[in-house]
Parts: sequence; C-alpha cells; structure tokens
Amino acid sequence: MSYFVTGGTGFIGRHLVEELLKHRRGSIFVLVRETSLDRFALLHRIHWRSSKRVIAVPGDLTSPLLGVDQSMIDEHGASITHFFHLAALYDMTASTERNEQLNVGGTRGALELAAAAGAKTFHHMSSVAVAGDYVGAFDETMFDQGQELPSAYHQTKYESERVVRSYSELPWRIYRPSIVVGHSVTGAMDKVDGAYYFFPALKRLRDSLPQWAPLVGIDLGDTNIVPVDYVARAMSYLAHVAGLDQRTFHLVHPDPQPTIDVVNTLAKAANAPTFAVPVQRRFTSALPPQLMPINLLTGVARTPVVQRALEQTIGRLGVPPEALGHLSLSATFASRHTEQALAGSGIVCPTLDSYAAALWDYWEQHLDPTSAQDPALREALVGSKVVITGATSGIGKATALKVAQAGGVPLLVARGKDGLLQTQAEIEAAGGVAHSYPCDLTDLDAIDRLTTKLTKQHGAIGFVVNNAGRSIRRSLRLSSDRFHDFERTMQLNYFGAIRLVMGLLPLMEANGSGHVVNISSIGVQTNPPRFSAYVASKAALDAWSRVVSSEVIGDGVTFTTVHMPLVRTPMIAPTKIYDAFPTITAAQAADLVMSALKDRPNEINTTLGTAGEVAHALLPKAVFRILHMAYRVFPDSTAANDDGTEAEVTNEQRLLARILKGVHW
Repeated sequence: MSYFVTGGTGFIGRHLVEELLKHRRGSIFVLVRETSLDRFALLHRIHWRSSKRVIAVPGDLTSPLLGVDQSMIDEHGASITHFFHLAALYDMTASTERNEQLNVGGTRGALELAAAAGAKTFHHMSSVAVAGDYVGAFDETMFDQGQELPSAYHQTKYESERVVRSYSELPWRIYRPSIVVGHSVTGAMDKVDGAYYFFPALKRLRDSLPQWAPLVGIDLGDTNIVPVDYVARAMSYLAHVAGLDQRTFHLVHPDPQPTIDVVNTLAKAANAPTFAVPVQRRFTSALPPQLMPINLLTGVARTPVVQRALEQTIGRLGVPPEALGHLSLSATFASRHTEQALAGSGIVCPTLDSYAAALWDYWEQHLDPTSAQDPALREALVGSKVVITGATSGIGKATALKVAQAGGVPLLVARGKDGLLQTQAEIEAAGGVAHSYPCDLTDLDAIDRLTTKLTKQHGAIGFVVNNAGRSIRRSLRLSSDRFHDFERTMQLNYFGAIRLVMGLLPLMEANGSGHVVNISSIGVQTNPPRFSAYVASKAALDAWSRVVSSEVIGDGVTFTTVHMPLVRTPMIAPTKIYDAFPTITAAQAADLVMSALKDRPNEINTTLGTAGEVAHALLPKAVFRILHMAYRVFPDSTAANDDGTEAEVTNEQRLLARILKGVHW
C-alpha cells in the first residue's frame, strides 16, 4: 500500500502527510512543483522528520498527467491504493483564468493520473464553497441545488467537484471543509488568509482602546471555522473506513457559528474590546433575506464602485476588498452523516474558544508583519547577533521570532535542546537565520563554556536579552522549610544572568558597542505578597545593572530593564488563578523587548508599575495595608499548597486583579 498526494506541501496537505506518517504504513508520494522543491525539503526535514517514506515526485498541475514521468507511474503505480487530490488555488482574489486552470484543470489531470497509475480510490478535497449563496441547510447529499456561485473561487470549486462526480473512473470520496484556520494546539498557520485578514484590525483596537471599551456591532450572520488538524485527522480516518465510496463528508463545526461571536472570541484572545449587538437576531430574522443586515452589507460590498473604494481604504491595511463580500455563509452545513462515520474514532471538531488563544498567539508571533516593516527596528537589528535566553517558549521564543523578522540573528539559549531546535526551525521556515546553544543557566561553569563558544564563533554580539527566569509564588508562611526556593531563584534569575553578561562584556567592550536587556518584573515596583523569592532575585538584577551601567557606558555598553507585567506564558500556568486574570500575550511582551533593542532606554515601565513606585515613596503605610488586603484576598497557588487544591476565583479577586491589571498576585 502507498499513497499519492497532490498539494502535500500546502497547508492542509502537510498536515495530512503527517497524519499518514503517524498512523499508516507505506510510501507517500508527494507531487512537487520545481519551484516548491526547497519548501518540500524544509517540510521533509522539520515536519516529516526526514522520513524515507515521504518521496517527492516532480510535476505540475497544469501539465498532462500532472507532469509526472511515465517511469514513476510504471514503477510505483501498482502500489498506490489512495490518491489524495488537495492541490488547488485557495485565493478569493485570484483571477477567473487562474482559478480555472489550477482548480478545474488540475482536478482533470489528477483524475487522469490516478487512473493511469491504477489507484484504488480517488480522494478529492472540495470545499463548502460549492454551496455558493444557497440559503438554508446544506447536507452531504446535496450538490447541484441551482445555487448562485458569487466568485471565480466558488465557481471552480463547484466545477472541480462536478468533474469528479461525473468523470472519475475510480471510486471516489469527497471532503468539504469549511473555513480552515490554524492548528488547535500550536496555532500553526502558513499564511494570512480568510479570517486572518482581520487580525491586524483587532490588534489596532487592542492597542488603541482598553479591553472594557464598549463597541457596537451588527449581526454579521453565521460562519463556520475548523482547525486544520481536525480536517487532516478526519480525512485520514474517513479515507480508510470501508464502505464509504461515492460519499461526501462535511468537515465542519457541527453548529453554525455567529460571525460576531467568532470575532468576539478572537478579540478576547487578543485582549481587544468586544462588540455588543444591540439589535438581536430574533428581531431581524423576520425580515426578508434581502433586508437582513449582513445581506445588505455583502451585497453593497460586492458592487464594483464599493470594491474600488475599499481598495483605497481597507485594501491599504491588508484586507482584500473581496473578503468583505464573504463575511458570512448563507448556508448552514449539516454534518450528521460525517459524524456517524467518525463515531468511535475520538475525532471531533473542537470549539473555537478552546483554541482561539493559540491562533492569535501564532499569528502575532509569526505572521504579524509589524516587526519586519519597522525601518528603525530593522536598522538596529539587521545582521546583529542577539543572545536570547529562555528561547524555547513564552517571551523568549516570541522575541527570537521578532528579532529574526527584523533581520537580526538570534543566538538561542535554553536548557532544552529539542525546544531550541523547534524555535530555530520555525525561524528558518520563515526565511530567517538562528543558532541554538543548549545550556543550563543555573550551572555557572556551563555558562562560562557557553560565553567562550559564543565569543569564538561570533566576532561581535550586539545584544543580550536576559529572559530565562524562575518564578515561585509562595507565602513566607509556607516557605519556612523551603529555603531552596530562594536559592533557586537567585541562581537562575540573578547569578546566571550576571555570569552570562560578565562573560560577554569583554567582547562587547572590545567592539565598542553592546546592549543588554534584562527582563525584570512589575513586582519589583509593586512588591506583591507571596513573591519574596522571585521579586528579590529580580530586584538584585535591577540593582546590579544600574551600578554596572555607570561603569561600562564609556565602553559603549548600555542596559535596559523591562519591568514586565503579567504575561500569558507557561511560567504562570501552574497558578490556575491566573487563568481568570487579565494578562498580556507573549508577543505583546516581546514588543516591549523590541522597543528596548531599538531605542535602548534605561527602563521600560508600565503606568501601573510607575504608580506603584510613587505610591511606595509617598504613602508607604497605606500601600502596605493594600498589599496586606491582597494577601488576604488571594490564596496560595496549587503548587504552594500541600494538598494540591486551589479555590475558585471569587468576584472580589477578579475585581482587584482588573483594577491593578498586570500585577502578579
């Protein structure tokens, strides 16, 4: 048994190949254009673990038999059991001719190749776009319902499926996913498309308005979003279940998703304000379909005059005008037959709120073009070597990705080699350059070996970002027999950090330039209870940096201390109470680091952190009373309690956390 996959280097395709590698046996032949051979090599190394089972087959969708050499067909055709056709043009903005050539012509060529090779089953990746502007429930048995097809994309997806239904010489199975977004665990996405066009607008709202700001929206109808891993898993499973030939499967969320709810779910993940809809659907549903707000909006948005106007407005912000004409789906997609076929497999479509944060974090760290487009940042970083500790996750990883986007070369440091290689792979997949250096930063001798290696291998190091850290949230009452908590935080947060800087200072001084960014904490300014070990270690690093700054500034070496507010990272995950607290994302934190690298200020503080310092100076007794109240309000975390329990978050706790947003409680 073997497989042939077109579109295997595409987004859904590479996840399908991963599924086949994990759960099936046999060779996997992947059709690859000559211009995509480099991408295949990268995917083969990073995502497919250089498996010998995955074999590139040169070809092209626009050629007869997809351009596959006859010798390949003769040698391997008899073994091909499943032929997966995923290659297509997924672009609402593409021309009619291009859509026709790739989507329809490519499908005809795939059918011819599958027949010539003697494949047993033809699996065709279609789309819910075949429903066009159909209004009402559209199930897996429906196809030609006289629906209007509003774009070249809709028309050619419909025609491609018709070609399979009418002309396939082989048993076929058709898969119709809805709008496919990133991976539900990692958030991984390969390009900005579909819903992602609107992410920059959410980011702008977040950066311009407080999260509680009231915004008014309108009912935008329903949409349907699914993560790519669900689509790939379901497709791989359904392809191997006996007795399902000549069937169509809807790989969709089983319930219609109101578009405004999807927007608000993503807005919450982005820490942006959400939209309220003053006129509920139960009042507008009685209107004729043509008078529904969303239908009026999309109808106007599709007119040539408005399209030209949109090109000069939202088009300049990166949102294709064509996208506004498809904000919602007029049909709802029944998936009862698909769910029955998947019964017992454990494969179900997750709810958006369970993975929206992963989608947002991945976009903000990998696909947000802000860092790459900042000329001042690029001037500061292009070609510069930037040592970043704790680079396997959280702030460190987000910083490394943004440094690479701006043209810098991250030198990645952390204890875990596998995590470093993963970060490096993500940077290289985006066209950047990075180097990995596994090192236990609690081992001073290991740090010395690291700095010696960095000095020998890199003639100049422009920046050091001391991000690796250990946080312990435990009251002194529970620390009487845990003095090692204080030793561990000092060992990594203070001794490890200064040992690294001291080892690299001679190189920076010799080059007459260097900048050190220390990731400190808002806790140093606000002194929250239960963080005596953590805050003391960060305060020590702050004090050391201030003193040393006056000694080395004459040699061209400078320091920035970033008093970071509470960030949504793996480090705070053990404290479950933080799940209900307002936090900033790792990418937002990385943006503060990028400002430090670009502008080199002495400190970067939040308004609340500065207010905390002023309050301590002017009203110390009152501040300590407030902090004691917080100590009484917020319990010790699960990790700190012997019984491993943690109470539910109370309204009192939520209120105090929101008033003093960003403080580690």
